[in-house]
Amino acid sequence: MSDIRLLPSSLKGSVSVPPSKSDVHRAIICAALAKGRSVISPVAFSQDILATLDCIKALGAEVTVGEDSVTVDGTHTFEKEGAELFCRESGSTLRFMIPVAAAGGVASRFTGAGRLPQRPLGVYTKLLPAHGVSCKTEGGLPFETGGRLTPGVFELPGDISSQFVTGLLFALPLLDGSSEIRLTSPLQSRGYVDMTLDVMRRFGVSVEQSDSGFLVSGPQSYTPCAYETEGDWSQAAFFLAGAAIGGDVTVTGLRLDSRQGDKEIAALLGRFGASVETAPDGVRCKAAGLSGIEIDASQIPDLVPVLSVCGAFAKGETRIYGAERVRLKESDRLAAMKNALSACGADIEETPDGLLIRGRESIPGGCADGCNDHRVVMSMAIAALKSENGITVSDRESITKSYDAFFEDYRAVNGKTV
Repeated sequence: MSDIRLLPSSLKGSVSVPPSKSDVHRAIICAALAKGRSVISPVAFSQDILATLDCIKALGAEVTVGEDSVTVDGTHTFEKEGAELFCRESGSTLRFMIPVAAAGGVASRFTGAGRLPQRPLGVYTKLLPAHGVSCKTEGGLPFETGGRLTPGVFELPGDISSQFVTGLLFALPLLDGSSEIRLTSPLQSRGYVDMTLDVMRRFGVSVEQSDSGFLVSGPQSYTPCAYETEGDWSQAAFFLAGAAIGGDVTVTGLRLDSRQGDKEIAALLGRFGASVETAPDGVRCKAAGLSGIEIDASQIPDLVPVLSVCGAFAKGETRIYGAERVRLKESDRLAAMKNALSACGADIEETPDGLLIRGRESIPGGCADGCNDHRVVMSMAIAALKSENGITVSDRESITKSYDAFFEDYRAVNGKTV
């Protein structure tokens, strides 16, 4: 992979971020479970979304790709006896599709690339064999399943990745009987599960929430629909943060009533001291004197990298905590951001569950390891705005995992690259 050189600048203007990757993943899977044709638009075909499309095709769904839309026909989903599902580097795809394939009774072999083969799957190896599904793994990928998922009680912790909960929510309505997801600890990343439930409702499937989790009646049928996706708050966070540390940017295409947990970025930047204004179709953020804050990241793990950049330029001390799960992402994001920002002159240290940052007006700049992690690379592009001499970041191509056009959009609002 190649490096990219980013120069100091001030972001100004308006940008429309891509469709929410989280929303698109969910809509594609629900469409694949519906007997008939669904049209999903708009869609940005990042590597993660291509992984999910590949996997539903492997299970028998028919996919037609347009310029910024995708048509999915789930009439023949699950008509195969066996399937190879290559999930690329997408943790969402992997954890969503394992119980889905099991619900359809398709013997499946899951593989992946990058750091995905090492990401935890122990929740499924504990749960699924008690419900009719064999699991074969040496601790990661390849991961093989056989048999057909049976209904019942599925007990798991709420403080692991919400992707496991979402995978079960997709699968359980398909079963010949009702099931319960029982959480043994408080649910983290709640916004992502709420989004799952919303998308499922759009496709005709309902789930009842209980005191301890979710009650899922079965069998239910997913119904096809025309699905309009929403803008991605996780990607908007980079441009809004860039404006907060020294610029004036309006991000359009965002739903203010979104279930995306990362819409919290607007409130967090306001707490830092930035000027944040909302409009019907977006958010405007303008620079102001930032001051350090305390951030519980348990519900917003994907914001940790860019929030650490905000902390690097906020007067006083910023403490991010409740973020231990981000060590298990495309990189150990706590170590990755500590090392990248430190290499460029920021005052930052790791804690067991987060980061402690003492802000400075600017940082000298330097060379940062992108760790083949899209969110680390994009966050360091934001850090470069307030550097004195620019920042060179490795692994620029990693952004294709989620946001192919990031550097085009960055340049369109006055970001400087070489």
